[in-house]
Amino acid sequence: MNKYFTCRTIPVHLMLAGFFSLGLGNALAETAPLSAKELELHNDLRLAPVVVTATRIEQNSFDLPMSIDSVSGETIREGQLQVNLSESAARVPGVVVNNRNNPAQDLGIQIRGFGSRSAFGVRGVRLYQDGIPLTMPDGQGQTGTFNLDTAKNVEYLRGPFSALYGNSSGGVVQIFTEDGPADPTLSGGVSFGSYGTHRETVTYGGDFDNFNIVVNANTVRSDGYRDQSEFRRDTYHAKIKMQLNEDTKLTVVATALDQPDNDDPQGLTKDEYRADRKQVGPNTKLFNTRVSKSQEHMGATLDHQLTENDSLRFMAYYGQRDNEQFQSIPTGAQNAAGSGGGVQTIEREFGGIDLRWTHTGSLADKPYNFTIGTNVDRMSDDRKGYKNFVGGINPGDGCNVNGRVCGVKGELRRDEVNRLRAFDQYAQGSIDLDPRWNVNVGIRHSKIKFETDDKYFAAGNLDDSGSITYSETTPVVGLIFKATDTLNFYANAGESFETPTFVEAAYKSSTAAGAGLNTDLKAATSMQYEIGAKWMAGDSTIINAALFKIDTDDEIVVQSSAGGRTVYTNAKESERKGFELSIDSKLAYGLSAYLAYTYLDAEFTKDFISGGNNVQSGTDIPGVYKHTMFGELAWKHEPSGFSTAIEGRAFSKSYVSFNPAQGETSGYAIASLRAGLNQSIGKWKFNEFLRVENIFDKEYVGSIRVGDSNGAYYEAAPTRNWLLGLNASYQF
Repeated sequence: MNKYFTCRTIPVHLMLAGFFSLGLGNALAETAPLSAKELELHNDLRLAPVVVTATRIEQNSFDLPMSIDSVSGETIREGQLQVNLSESAARVPGVVVNNRNNPAQDLGIQIRGFGSRSAFGVRGVRLYQDGIPLTMPDGQGQTGTFNLDTAKNVEYLRGPFSALYGNSSGGVVQIFTEDGPADPTLSGGVSFGSYGTHRETVTYGGDFDNFNIVVNANTVRSDGYRDQSEFRRDTYHAKIKMQLNEDTKLTVVATALDQPDNDDPQGLTKDEYRADRKQVGPNTKLFNTRVSKSQEHMGATLDHQLTENDSLRFMAYYGQRDNEQFQSIPTGAQNAAGSGGGVQTIEREFGGIDLRWTHTGSLADKPYNFTIGTNVDRMSDDRKGYKNFVGGINPGDGCNVNGRVCGVKGELRRDEVNRLRAFDQYAQGSIDLDPRWNVNVGIRHSKIKFETDDKYFAAGNLDDSGSITYSETTPVVGLIFKATDTLNFYANAGESFETPTFVEAAYKSSTAAGAGLNTDLKAATSMQYEIGAKWMAGDSTIINAALFKIDTDDEIVVQSSAGGRTVYTNAKESERKGFELSIDSKLAYGLSAYLAYTYLDAEFTKDFISGGNNVQSGTDIPGVYKHTMFGELAWKHEPSGFSTAIEGRAFSKSYVSFNPAQGETSGYAIASLRAGLNQSIGKWKFNEFLRVENIFDKEYVGSIRVGDSNGAYYEAAPTRNWLLGLNASYQF
């Protein structure tokens, strides 16, 4: 809840009625320029946060013709474990971040249905940390390096303007690191919870004239809710800001992640889920499925003020990531001629640069600003595959027989180098046509080249080397009408695109001629439309609403999965349309309320073939929830430092694959309770909190492995569980 709210009670039914009737009436009636008093009120309200992701310059989100929400660091950390975005993302309409309860596979993120097909990591949604891309140029990213201990805020951009970030920009998620405090401060905390979960963290930060620093180290360990789900994650994060001179500032951000031998419980079939939702499938134990991953990356941003109206920003970054995954592919499939084996290893290097110029000015007394930039991003993967077993004289299926041992790295079955280069140019700007009308426009051109150098050849496994280039230009335009000082209407439209990732483009179908990259696989292109309204109802409530429609050509889907190879194809046409609503209000007596609701109808609109099944027009896109809702009622007693809140989340059913007959998850609703206490004693500050998740002990599926070839679609969420946290800080 924003600290700038003042107390005033507004009944919910009056807020809604006002939004759809009185607000519209005011918009049509009040067309005169804002009075001095109205302008002062507009500046004092400060209900909407200042955001950067939308336009690359700081602007109040209320005055932007697009859907963008910012979740503050205070909200992210209040009564939470501070490990996953899923802890706080439910309060953003249009966004679904499901906790797989499986750190081996990281989080899945959906924005307006984009990203729902991802079986691991994030696809279709771009990720950034302090302006540094954490989505690779091929469109795949991970959130495991997001540091929530030091987060100033996380911004969620939805709709057409996401396309100005390039490939796979169905939406943009960006985390910003807070600056070190004015006085040097050392803080630390410990958390304990169900399933042997415990976390320790320590942070130091301070401001020293022209030098500002914040550094954090934390570790989390857990036995996990399900069998074979033990994990450990250690992360380190630092941000340093240096004021080199009056006009120049340098910011350096560095992050490291270490996750060794995290168990992977994988998914369950429907029968397995019903029999014992905490169990794992037989092959999961047989092959000892697990993942080890590590990542280090660093980025530097140089900001220079050329003139009062012109500034330059140069950003450069570099990183490396290692990943080793043991899968549960049957030995017979691993022995197939085209199989890459059951152990996959990746040694990745990635990096890039971004240069932009921003100018502000006035044209015929009409204020304007624009940003022009270009960026180059590269990645190189040394990718190998091995059998997940050794020994044995029988080439068929079976483990721990005839001298065969499973769950260990065996014979090499894949050896290739994947290289990718992306070269983009972009421009974005806005102009105030008059005090009530503002136009935002933008355009981006992207060129992305995939290259694979295959070094493994065997009978039935031909040379899969090859290259393919994707190129796309994505324009967007947005218009905002400031009906009154507290009510804005907006509309926007634009194009976006999404290339396949290297994993998806790796293989051709068995009916295609020859080997090599799947050059028949096209990039998906979307046309997005959005209209919305933002209303400051009184001096303590803000309401945001948006209607959107997205038409996609060549959606990327699974064509077949056999012999250890998954081949992807394009579905001709699909459509997403929906409605988003959020209400944020501070009531009297320390009470506050928040509501976020999303309706999303996502379906294929032309027939296509997937896994040998004819998927008919009108079939729902799997993994997408038609209805999602989050609500919170909180109370703070400032004199005592006590706070508490009740939270509720509700999700409708979702299909698990492209064939509705293969199953669906049931809808569910859960509630959680948190309470905390703050104390200040001299230079010391203390905080204690207790959280009880899923207080009514609901059994539900927390995440779906969309289209899993073994039918193991279901990942069970924990039943009732608890978390206790103790934190302290000392100001020097």
